[in-house]
Amino acid sequence: MGSCHWILLFVSLLGLLRGLEASAGDADPIYKACLEQCEKSGCVGEKCFQHCKFSSDGKPIDGPWYLQEPLYLKWKQWDCRGDCRYHCMLVREEERMKLGDKPVKYHGKWPFQRVYGIQEPVSVALSALNLAIQFHGWISFFILVYYKLPLRPNKKTYYEYTGLWHIYAMLSMNSWFWSAVFHSRDVELTEKLDYSSAVALIGFSLILAILRAFSVRDEAATVMVAAPLLAFVTTHIMYLNFYKLDYGLNMKVCLAMGVAQLLIWAVWARASNHPSRWKLWAVVVGGALALLLEIYDFPPYKGFVDAHALWHATTIPLAYLWWSFVRDDAEFRTSSLLKKTK
Repeated sequence: MGSCHWILLFVSLLGLLRGLEASAGDADPIYKACLEQCEKSGCVGEKCFQHCKFSSDGKPIDGPWYLQEPLYLKWKQWDCRGDCRYHCMLVREEERMKLGDKPVKYHGKWPFQRVYGIQEPVSVALSALNLAIQFHGWISFFILVYYKLPLRPNKKTYYEYTGLWHIYAMLSMNSWFWSAVFHSRDVELTEKLDYSSAVALIGFSLILAILRAFSVRDEAATVMVAAPLLAFVTTHIMYLNFYKLDYGLNMKVCLAMGVAQLLIWAVWARASNHPSRWKLWAVVVGGALALLLEIYDFPPYKGFVDAHALWHATTIPLAYLWWSFVRDDAEFRTSSLLKKTK
């Protein structure tokens, strides 16, 4: 099983190196010429955009689209630069296809087809499904611990980690929500919210892994474990949002926290006699294998489904299995504690 962790590390490092490379489409002189012409004239061929209004310093007169009016009014309208990039990309990709060339990335993304103004519709739909699975998992866990399992005389649950799993559920749903928003509209605001939410989820997942694997239940010990990690994660999120959105640094931080918790869960699953440890193994191995999709990165089929979208699809059954393990763990711990009290 140790090989799975090396696979994960290898895949993540490849993703880091690939993410730091410039996209081939950005350097295409024909694409760059189209972009420069569009930002000056507001037109790509015969298609023109009325909202291309720039001042002498090159900034939009009315400011970014998402600061002008409520999102529900501006959702289908892109700013000038976004429309120029999109339509220049379509024109250039059509030319490349006629020449028999393969699609290339533009500004770090494959050439996707918009649907009703949504940039990556399949990834948005799959992010929404992941959000629904997380919500279902949390609700089923809530019903189990509060209505199906015995409660203490003070009406609290016997399962010591109930509160932590509630927080995990909130962070997971928040992360998938902003993932859907980011894939709908990739701008600086949605990008920072997506990255920050993901970092918060990964950081808290590491804390949860440590507390559960080492059976930390004392309040003082919990604070000693959680406080430094919370401080680190908070500092990192503030750095990304208010100083520099450093993609390389963020990848290293997320990689370190992700690998650490995978190792903790794997070692704990091997050492414990938990009746549902096979589910934990399945999630660890399945998650590592799913990341192989990032190695075999390919252009979106018909402009909609790429490797990243398929990775989103694989997380749906894994999330369902994960919450199944959490419910089993609650039953296991509750049963063990009840036996001790008798």
